[in-house]
Amino acid sequence: MTAAAPAACPTFSFELFPPRDAAAEAALVGSALPALVAAGPEFISVTYGASGSTRGVSLDVLRRLLATPVKPMAHLTCVGSSYAEASRLIREFLDAGVTSFLALRGDPPAGVPEEEIFLGDLGSAGELVQLIHRVQKERVPFRQVELPGLPGAKRIASGEKVTIAVAAFPNGHPRSRSRAQDLDTLLAKEAAGANLAITQLFFEADEFHAFVADARAAGVTMRILPGIMPMLSVPRLRRILELTGEREPTALLRALEASDDPFSVGVDHAIRLGRALLDGGAPGLHLYTFNRHEAPLAVLDGAGLLPLTTPTGKTS
Repeated sequence: MTAAAPAACPTFSFELFPPRDAAAEAALVGSALPALVAAGPEFISVTYGASGSTRGVSLDVLRRLLATPVKPMAHLTCVGSSYAEASRLIREFLDAGVTSFLALRGDPPAGVPEEEIFLGDLGSAGELVQLIHRVQKERVPFRQVELPGLPGAKRIASGEKVTIAVAAFPNGHPRSRSRAQDLDTLLAKEAAGANLAITQLFFEADEFHAFVADARAAGVTMRILPGIMPMLSVPRLRRILELTGEREPTALLRALEASDDPFSVGVDHAIRLGRALLDGGAPGLHLYTFNRHEAPLAVLDGAGLLPLTTPTGKTS
């Protein structure tokens, strides 16, 4: 199979989670966040705890990002949420100035059996996508635009559009029965109004490229960004495998176990993965950061995506 042409202008972006305590907040605000912002990402997404458990802290991080040149993206989940609750939260984010969202079905509360999962009024991420669009249209149905050459004259235009990303699963969703079901779900999300997909992590570039090829054949047209998580230790890798159900990357695990410098092993693996993804036509890289900047920026640098900057973030 002939490899796709590399993206003309590949992008990069980051994911953060809301800090769990004052010390974590100080580390994020004082070090990681300024360094990640200075790199010039397309956007930085901020996760949202199950059942709204981190709502206030997530919004605080998003507000900090709104004061920077970087676009913030708010995660939203729909497990257990009513239409009224979800609509109120979407309006709160929109009122704060957030216009980019990652719409997720979300995980059920810990300890709840699969057959007892409470979805609430929203049964899927696709329905959440539709609700975000509906709330935005109701909130700002139109705006006034200046007419060039006619001082004071204005015309009516549609309201500001939102970016709505959704999750994609190159190796299958844990609850999916087949690749066809995963692709049908992704296609339904796009039909509902999603305009960007971000993948679950994976460990081989071929897994992403094969998934994208199948998605395009199924009719998916939106941009699909590969998600990369540098594995900097054996415990982190094992924990991620437990959470995601991904197949164990045997070679990476052995290299981490045998090394006195697992940080370098994990970063080098992520760099090789990033290069292979970009060489195969990926439109960019989305880095899961664990609220640290060192590894994500090293990966981007090694993959050739990081601009030449000084410590203050100014182009050199």
